[in-house]
Amino acid sequence: MNTASLRVTDYMTRKIVTVSPDTELMRAVYLLVAKELSGVPVVSDENVLVGMLTERDCLAVAINAGYFDEPGGVVEDYMSHPVETVKSQDRVVDVAVRLRDTRFRRFPVVDDGNLVGIISRRDVLRALKRGPWFDRR
Repeated sequence: MNTASLRVTDYMTRKIVTVSPDTELMRAVYLLVAKELSGVPVVSDENVLVGMLTERDCLAVAINAGYFDEPGGVVEDYMSHPVETVKSQDRVVDVAVRLRDTRFRRFPVVDDGNLVGIISRRDVLRALKRGPWFDRR
């Protein structure tokens, strides 16, 4: 199979854990730890992506708690935005290049303004292993 023809839609994760902007931050941190996630999309009630909350963003909470004994707030106060996204029909190889060239570990997949999935570094590697050059031993 020609890996250049592989599309995001075939390798993205569709069952996504999300949080809303008004989710209590400590609840979101608990969710990240409990589900062993390094980040989650932040979506509006209409399933529109408004940000991402990552472990890195949550470190600000730990710093505030450590220095000021104030581990509070809501996701909106700490999330990263705007968010770089991809589309479900984008080529996986193009997403691989973007992932290589940024600090991001994943991209939300957005079609027609709605969050439809997430594609991570691992998803891309899983797709690219289908190439004829991949050693299957």
